[in-house]
Amino acid sequence: MGKRSRQRQKNQNTKGDDRDNAGWGKGYADIVKENKLFEHYYQELGLVPAGEFEQFMDAMREPLPATIRITGYKSHAKEILHCLKDKYFKDIQEVEIDGQKIEAPQPLSWYPDEQAWHTNMSRKIIRKSPLLEKFHQFLVSETESGNISRQEAVSMIPPLLLKIESHHKILDMCAAPGSKTAQLIEMLHSDMDVPFPEGFVIANDVDNKRCYLLVHQAKRLNSPCIMVVNHDASCIPTLRIDSDGKKDTLFYDRILCDVPCSGDGTLRKNIDVWKKWTTSNSLHLHGLQLRIAVRGVEQLAVGGRMVYSTCSLNPIEDEAVIAALLEKSEGALELADGSADLPGLKWMPGVAAWKLMTKEGQWFSDWSEVPSNRRTQIRPTMFPPTDPEKLADMHLERCMRILPHHQNTGGFFVAVLVKKAPMPWNKRYPKLRKDASSGSAAQTEGSPAASTPADAPRLPESAAGEGEGGDPEGKVDKEAEEEAPKGASSAQETTAKQDGVCGPPASKKMKLFGYKEDPFVFLTEEDPVFTTIQSFYDLSPDFPKLNVLTRTHDGKKRHLYMVSKELRNVLLNNSERMKVINTGVKVWSRNSDGEEFGCPFRLAQEGIYTLQPYIRSRIIRVSVEDIKVLLTQENPYLSKLEEDAHAQAKKLVMGSIVLKYKPNTNNPEEPQCPIQLCGWRGKTSIRAFVPRNERFHYLRLLGVEVFKEKQGLVQKDGEMEGKEEVADEAGKKEGAAENEAELDLENGDKIGSSEPKK
Repeated sequence: MGKRSRQRQKNQNTKGDDRDNAGWGKGYADIVKENKLFEHYYQELGLVPAGEFEQFMDAMREPLPATIRITGYKSHAKEILHCLKDKYFKDIQEVEIDGQKIEAPQPLSWYPDEQAWHTNMSRKIIRKSPLLEKFHQFLVSETESGNISRQEAVSMIPPLLLKIESHHKILDMCAAPGSKTAQLIEMLHSDMDVPFPEGFVIANDVDNKRCYLLVHQAKRLNSPCIMVVNHDASCIPTLRIDSDGKKDTLFYDRILCDVPCSGDGTLRKNIDVWKKWTTSNSLHLHGLQLRIAVRGVEQLAVGGRMVYSTCSLNPIEDEAVIAALLEKSEGALELADGSADLPGLKWMPGVAAWKLMTKEGQWFSDWSEVPSNRRTQIRPTMFPPTDPEKLADMHLERCMRILPHHQNTGGFFVAVLVKKAPMPWNKRYPKLRKDASSGSAAQTEGSPAASTPADAPRLPESAAGEGEGGDPEGKVDKEAEEEAPKGASSAQETTAKQDGVCGPPASKKMKLFGYKEDPFVFLTEEDPVFTTIQSFYDLSPDFPKLNVLTRTHDGKKRHLYMVSKELRNVLLNNSERMKVINTGVKVWSRNSDGEEFGCPFRLAQEGIYTLQPYIRSRIIRVSVEDIKVLLTQENPYLSKLEEDAHAQAKKLVMGSIVLKYKPNTNNPEEPQCPIQLCGWRGKTSIRAFVPRNERFHYLRLLGVEVFKEKQGLVQKDGEMEGKEEVADEAGKKEGAAENEAELDLENGDKIGSSEPKK
């Protein structure tokens, strides 16, 4: 290694040490938190109330508080909250560092049930106190086991405004890295007694690599109702489902449209935005944001809600997109008033007037002022509507802009749209589209000059089939258009222009890229796999065998997964139309030793809460003391269990088991939530098959404090026997993804996204 290379490496190492030792911001010493263009632009727009601009800029230069959210759907949420408040927050209040008392975390006033908290503690402060270090380890461990999410406060807002119920079909259009997706899944599972809610979440992202981070986030929640797909959101395919024996189009009840943006609301955490910010960022992204939003409302069911959000404060990315969308919809969409949905949240109403500025500092108030050489970059939809009556009917003041200095958060914009009727281009063109498809097909088959529908009369609205929710024929026609060749698409556009009406956006051809995924193969009810599983676990008659899938066509099935009935419907009808990255929750894994005990498949901890309601044998009811023994000792003898559990275990033959704890309401000192663990009954011993972080989670619920010191694991209520995680081979493959849990899982990660690769 040359002298120069050694010096460079030394400098890099020194920089890293400085950043860790000094906490927030030291790694960006060369970035000055000043941007005159930014200040001039937002002062001129007047988005910040009079007299508050200095506070606004001061807040932008301050570090962002860390925020955590307790997962709301798990039955353990209340226990975790109890643990946080009684064990950690109380102790933190007593801590003094450098003569100053530490401010304990505070709940977010607007988030329901005290399930979200924020704190100003920096990394530097955490490392100065062993007690705070324990608190940090608790957060990391609970995050990895899916019981806590570290997420920016403002990014928690959009899922709350969707008002999700368990039967809703939900699409998250730009989902990575997945913190909002996790919220959607939690809301779907609000009733833990229902293993398979009727609804589901389809989480999409254009970036193939980020999809795997999304999978890691979703997998922590162990839901059978989540599917991760990889598409460009602006042309995400329309999906089919079977409905009462007929092919139907899938329309979503709820859509989250959290689009890529310039991210100037995230200056507090993404410090390099100070240096990179110009008004050009918004001009480049406006078109993509509008296309994604249009595609979203096309796939929204009539009566459904779509939340549009950005981490930008710029009206070009915010109100301009909403106004253009409302104008295109011709009354089919309406801005909903969300002011009463989040009491305690401070926000500014949307604006109805704004100007546009180039990076050179030139201002335009109207499209007519834009010179011809600028009209490719600056578009008419970037300006407010000129008709005052139309503008008033839009009610843009119902949009919500969150400013950083009001509640010590990041900057954010959110708008709630409700669909009142099919989109005008879907309502007017279904028959025309069918003709266009057949005409183009004829042309491709060899007809030199097949007729196009350009001269066909436009159907009156009353006669046109409801392309989005009327009769089924209209839906099939809509889908026919989705797959129509380019000739048909251009013909429709020509017709739309000739008639002088709002036509559909140009369709794009779907391209698949990234890694080749293993297939999703559903088992039949007669599959020989079920013969031993059925008898060994005594599955109830209503167990949905058709919902079980594997990831291979050939050879022995290594793992079995389960999805909900509705997701199975989507998968079976759209395997050629979409690229699925992951779906389902693992419920059984092949165990080579199991065959001699009567069943080659052992239970998987990931799917135990989904599967257990259908299992009628192989269950041992355990006490708090039994769980402590099982989670702190490697292979305890059966005699180590209490008398009741010992007697139950002796009656069972060797093999996989369920260890079930039922809360005792007469003893409030014990956990008041059910606990279910996978285990293995050996010849003379018994063990729990639980991943390491989940093991720590359950021990904490039982009052056993587990933390790491430099020497290794330390357990307060006894010795920890260095018990390693018992995981199958698939779990090892996810080891690399475990490191991603340390990432900042917030919507700001979409910053700087540009037009998806074609």
